[in-house]
Formats: sequence, structure tokens, C-alpha cells
Amino acid sequence: MRIKRLLRSDALLRVAVALITLYIRFVFATSRWRTIGGEHPEAFWRAGRPFVGAFWHGRLSMVPLAWKGERGHGLVSQNRDGELIARVLAQFGIAGIRGSTRRGERDKGGSAATRSLLRALKSGDTVFITPDGPRGPRMRAADGVVQVARLSGCPLVPVTFAISRRRLMGSWDRFVLPLPFSRGVFIWGPPIVVPRDANVAAVEAARRALEDALNNITGEADRLCGKEPVAPAELPAKPGHHARA
Repeated sequence: MRIKRLLRSDALLRVAVALITLYIRFVFATSRWRTIGGEHPEAFWRAGRPFVGAFWHGRLSMVPLAWKGERGHGLVSQNRDGELIARVLAQFGIAGIRGSTRRGERDKGGSAATRSLLRALKSGDTVFITPDGPRGPRMRAADGVVQVARLSGCPLVPVTFAISRRRLMGSWDRFVLPLPFSRGVFIWGPPIVVPRDANVAAVEAARRALEDALNNITGEADRLCGKEPVAPAELPAKPGHHARA
């Protein structure tokens, strides 16, 4: 029976959530971790100021533990896989907001999700978003997360993790399955401020800055753990441009 069919059962879904949560905690407890750039989120947490945390979809498994128990909301898709992710996140004190911030997905909860994210930020809670989720392309940021930062006035803070023992899944995001008894690292990048009056060019500049920052810290994290960095998905050539032979 396929996994998606199994997750249609609430009872089996609860079992899956319990097992995944236990596994994540086991990996964390049996591994040695260090944090680089932790002063960036700590400054906001100490001041009681929210921010928009951003990380790649393929690094979802351990990043919630970088939050150190701080209150937060996470954006997850509305499909059944999203339900599983939302329930796992809840075990780490992160409330799920269902939907998407991508353009053209108002019929999939995009507009409502953006409003919910803005309300959470206004109430003082941090939110986190995977800017390449829920379907890619891998490690390429959509501008929805930048618009949330612009509308809320809250900065973007990139975060990632890597681990010395892992399995890279064959999924579109090259999902990192961490293995226990490892060395791990969390890396936070400096905040990226998006002005409320940012025009189209400024929003694109912020999107590129976030994408570059996430790819830089993710590559650095992999190298620190002795792993070959995961490459971002190749982008299609622009009209009028030809790939080199």
C-alpha cells in the first residue's frame, strides 16, 4: 500500500507523527551539534521581535530544532503530506498555517495563508517558510516570502542545517534524511530587510539576496560536515539565450 493511502487514515497518521517525532529527537540527542550565526535570531528573541525565518524544503527535518522552543508558525501545504508535516511541527511547538504564498494559488489558500502569516507576525510570533516549497524548483526562492517580509515590516533570516551522516532522497528537493550518531551544524545568516515601499526591482533584489544567502550557508554547512553540497536546480534558459555546448 502506498504511503499516501496510509496517511488517509487518522490512526495511521498519528502513528506516523509519533514515529517521525521520536526519530528526529533521537537523531538530535545522539549527535553533536553546533550553531553558527546564532546571534542573529537571538537578538530578535531577546527583544521580543518577530522575523520571517526561511530555509530550503530539503532541510525541513531538523531545522525546527534550531528554534530552541521559541513560539512560531510554519507555512505548510494543504495536501495530505502537509497535514503530516503540520502535525510533526506541532510536536515542536510550531503551529502550522496551511496554504501557499505563491502567486496564482489563491484557490489553494494562498491569500488566506498570507493573511494568517501576517497576523502571526503582528502578534509577535516568528514564522518560517520554505521559499522553494512545496514543489520547487529546488533551492530557488519564490518571491512570496519576500512579500510577507515587505508587508509585515519583519526581516528575513535565513537558516539551514547539515549533518555528517545522511541519506539524500531522490525527491525533487533532495530531502536530507539525517542519521543518528553524527556531527551536525545549524547556520543562521544575517537578516535581510525588505522596505515596506519596495518596488518590483527591490523585491527581486531581496529575493535574489535570500536565495544566494540560503545557498551559501547551506553549502557551507554541508562542507563543514564533510559532505558534497547539494546543487540548486538548474533554471531554464531565458528566451533569446542559448546554452553553451
